[in-house]
Amino acid sequence: MNSRFAAFAFSLAVLPSLAQAQSASLTFDRAAYVSCREAHAMTPDARRAVATLLAEHAARRHGVRLPEGEAGAQLALLVRGGCTLYPDSYLLTVVERAIVAELPKLPKR
Repeated sequence: MNSRFAAFAFSLAVLPSLAQAQSASLTFDRAAYVSCREAHAMTPDARRAVATLLAEHAARRHGVRLPEGEAGAQLALLVRGGCTLYPDSYLLTVVERAIVAELPKLPKR
């Protein structure tokens, strides 16, 4: 996965329950309900883990791969902008909408 995508998407930040459970495995069920505001409060490593999990899930769901390079950076900017506009939205929703917006440009699985 593109590290720029992860850095931008997760430079949002520490959900207390995820921060406490960092030693435990991160599950989709927990990550799916992280809001952009909560992600912004996370540490960079926790944000990266949550964003990566959600982005990979959304990409698989739509039958695409997460791109490297400029296309990955574009997705990250869309996620960052979406979370800026709607901080109370679930991060999964913002990530998925960014992928759907760029769907024609993304490589197929």
